[in-house]
Amino acid sequence: MQLSPAHHDERLTAPRAWWAISVLLGLSCALMLLPLGTLPLLAGLVGGTALAGAWVSSYGSARVRVVNGALSVGDARIPVSALGEPEVLDAEEALAWRTYKADDRAFMLMRSYVPTAVRVEVTDPADPTPYVYVSTREPEALAAALRAARS
Repeated sequence: MQLSPAHHDERLTAPRAWWAISVLLGLSCALMLLPLGTLPLLAGLVGGTALAGAWVSSYGSARVRVVNGALSVGDARIPVSALGEPEVLDAEEALAWRTYKADDRAFMLMRSYVPTAVRVEVTDPADPTPYVYVSTREPEALAAALRAARS
């Protein structure tokens, strides 16, 4: 099935190292319960790993979509008619907009493990949000989908 140019779908999954850290957290929980016996040790290993894995999965499941004339970022849904021209940010510029250029009022979906991003001005006068910042591994594709959805 061919997707229209006004469609973009991306999931910002967590890096593999984070999953390894989840296992290490489970191991830490197991070691804390070692003096209580084998059964608590196994419960700590399974429970700690499961909780850490659930957190990594939840944080790493952020979705960036352009579909049906709207930009869906995480739980937010913004009509493209309320957005201006998208600006593709390379790693250096994205870091600047995440730090010293950032505006407290902006809507930002940031993932530290994704170096590139797209920044889009919010043109709706009723919205106090100055811009939307979205971490994305495919900034050119996202910007193209936003432009196609606007026209």
